[in-house]
Amino acid sequence: MDLLSALSLGELALSFSRVPLFPVFDLSYFIVSILYLKYEPGAVELSRRHPLASWLCAMLHCFGSYILADLLLGEPLIDYFSNNSSILLASAVWYLIFFCPLDLFYKCVCFLPVKLIFVAMKEVVRVRKIAVGIHHAHHHYHHGWFVMIATGWVKGSGVALMSNFEQLLRGVWKPETNEILHMSFPTKASLYGAILFTLQQTRWLPVSKATLIFIFTMFMVSCKVFLTATHSHSSPFDVLEGYICPVLFGAACGSDYHHDNHGGPHGGSHSGAMPAKSKEELSEGTRKKKTKKAD
Repeated sequence: MDLLSALSLGELALSFSRVPLFPVFDLSYFIVSILYLKYEPGAVELSRRHPLASWLCAMLHCFGSYILADLLLGEPLIDYFSNNSSILLASAVWYLIFFCPLDLFYKCVCFLPVKLIFVAMKEVVRVRKIAVGIHHAHHHYHHGWFVMIATGWVKGSGVALMSNFEQLLRGVWKPETNEILHMSFPTKASLYGAILFTLQQTRWLPVSKATLIFIFTMFMVSCKVFLTATHSHSSPFDVLEGYICPVLFGAACGSDYHHDNHGGPHGGSHSGAMPAKSKEELSEGTRKKKTKKAD
């Protein structure tokens, strides 16, 4: 009984929030981030032909959130690059993933059980960055809710939000992959998390920061590990958005994205788009007939 009381949620959350991120959790964050870079088409060829460009892309994947947050708050964009330990650690991970003989390091970290551990640890870093971003923005703008939300959002999903710029460094231009148009689960979760932490920071959410960090981290770890293990690109928010978005906005959020990605290869996107076009043409014809009758 004494052990259970000692391990209360509040004390457990407080101890969890005090766990240092460097180097273990940051290392996991760098590994997963640069793994996603290597998955990109042409990334391996780029590392052979233009290693400097590949290294810059890797640094954006690792530190893009800090750059965007500094941009929003008017601070030096290159400020985080003064952290020599993190830069050297991320650079070492980049080199091992792309240039390790026989791809041994890449094969080890891609082994699914190992990768799931790194993915879980990356989500710990993501949530902590959101909380720190909200706290930092609150010091600059005490009543700037939207500034705090924006800062926390980019802290949690900065590399995704600047993906088009990162693609330019690789010589690729795909504006249709804009993350704001087609938000992934981590981007949506970072936005919702930024809202929660902003409410907590402004004392509208009656819960301690340590408890919120712990609960939201468990949510993010559970969802991301499950999605990675099942190789799923869906979002746990899809069901909720399917009910709310038609009521608030008249259409399901991200419906075009699902047609483009899932229906396209099977020819479903064209057949799904035709009825919508036909309805528009029919409604246009009906309006013209009514206008003629009115005239």
